[in-house]
Amino acid sequence: MGFRQMLIFFVTVVAVTGRSTAEHNYGEALTKSILFFEGQRSGKLPATQRMKWRKDSALGDGFQAKHISFVTPLQKVDLVGGYYDAGDNVKFNFPMAFTTTMLAWSVIEFGKFMGPDLKYALDAVRWGTDYFLKATSIPGHVFAQVGEPHRDHNCWERPEDMDTPRTAYAVSKQFPGSEVSAEIAAALGASSIVYRKYHLGYARKLLNRARKVFDFADRYRGSYNDKLGKWVCPFYCDYSGYKDELVWGAAWLFRATKEPYYWNYADKYIHNLSNFGEFGWDTKDAGINVLISKLLINSTSSKPFIPNADNFFCSVLPESPSVSVSYSPGGLFFKPGGSNLQHATAFSFLFLVYAGFLKNANRKIDCGNGVIASPERLKEFARGQIDYILGSNPLNMSYMVGYGQKFPQRIHHRASSLPSIDQHLGHIDCKGGSSYFDSPNPNPNLLIGAVVGGPDIKDSYTDSRADFVHSEPTTYINAPLVGVLAYFKSNKS
Repeated sequence: MGFRQMLIFFVTVVAVTGRSTAEHNYGEALTKSILFFEGQRSGKLPATQRMKWRKDSALGDGFQAKHISFVTPLQKVDLVGGYYDAGDNVKFNFPMAFTTTMLAWSVIEFGKFMGPDLKYALDAVRWGTDYFLKATSIPGHVFAQVGEPHRDHNCWERPEDMDTPRTAYAVSKQFPGSEVSAEIAAALGASSIVYRKYHLGYARKLLNRARKVFDFADRYRGSYNDKLGKWVCPFYCDYSGYKDELVWGAAWLFRATKEPYYWNYADKYIHNLSNFGEFGWDTKDAGINVLISKLLINSTSSKPFIPNADNFFCSVLPESPSVSVSYSPGGLFFKPGGSNLQHATAFSFLFLVYAGFLKNANRKIDCGNGVIASPERLKEFARGQIDYILGSNPLNMSYMVGYGQKFPQRIHHRASSLPSIDQHLGHIDCKGGSSYFDSPNPNPNLLIGAVVGGPDIKDSYTDSRADFVHSEPTTYINAPLVGVLAYFKSNKS
């Protein structure tokens, strides 16, 4: 390795170790990261709503919507509620379920560090699970989406003004959707663990439904791409197949029940998976290994979960000989695809969870060539990524709206970019919002806590609504961030 390469490598390693020059207020960032979810709410908003510029929306979902199940016409069903996934007005249940799973996992692992924000984190989880109880209320069907994305994306209007069709799409026994069904089962199962401490009856309801939905996903196997592809693709097409969601769902049900059936299921089918360097709304492989590894601390049968997990972390750490990801000059971790900060937050979450496992097991990871990753090293990596997001980067820019002195002002988000009903009572139709989209002015409504897709691999960022790959916030960027911020709020390292 030449001197220049060694220098670049050294700078990158330092950038991701968490040794930033700025001290960040993780408590403030935590509060705002949870508040963001109130800005993404669909349905009838509660009296406790803190983000006041958002109002009720999509109150007819399920009642007025056309249902597409491809088998028999479905009865009207209450599908009011849930979250808009990003800057549009469609409810995509696949990424929404992953968001809910990660919010629940954040509370399970790090809720003890959340302080007064725990109440709002629990509210965020329940806003998702209440909706998924509705979406799975008809036996033999699971609703996968509400809203026609192509027509929605052709408009720029507030969710409160929506006049595009609110078609509801369901998977069924004849036309299955194992990925969306199993992810909903995971969300319900994980959330049942959360609510055991606070509402035992609700926790039991979630777990009972999780069992039924998982059984449905497993018994009637297939991808929702096959029948719903013209509506779910390319937005949330399942690119990695549905087998990882089945194992993920089983892993969460095993954690919730400790029943051997779910353990045997995960142990049997983990061998069908191969994307162990991936984790996000589409691919769960790395998360499965981390989740189950934590449950094997006193077990003699750690294969293949712990070796898989170890290899995952070695594939990410920049000093590892098997590193397979890229880093910006400022130290931000990069994976292919858009909305890169979804990878930075999700991977940082796994790093923190696994660091706790390593510490409890008195273990370190041997990445080869003398590179040993300690629990402290994994925590340093996570902190370095989070500090980058909060402003320790070459632009000295926070990528969380409302945090720091400099943050994105023109995010790709309809509700944020259009005047609120308080400011403009009249209806703004499909094309009526175009002038606001094209405006050079900052968004009139701050979507506090929203984390955008982030800079490019050269650490550059264009504050433009049109550049949605970098300027659009999503729920699945924020969900794992909640847990990470909670940890660093109470722990210096």
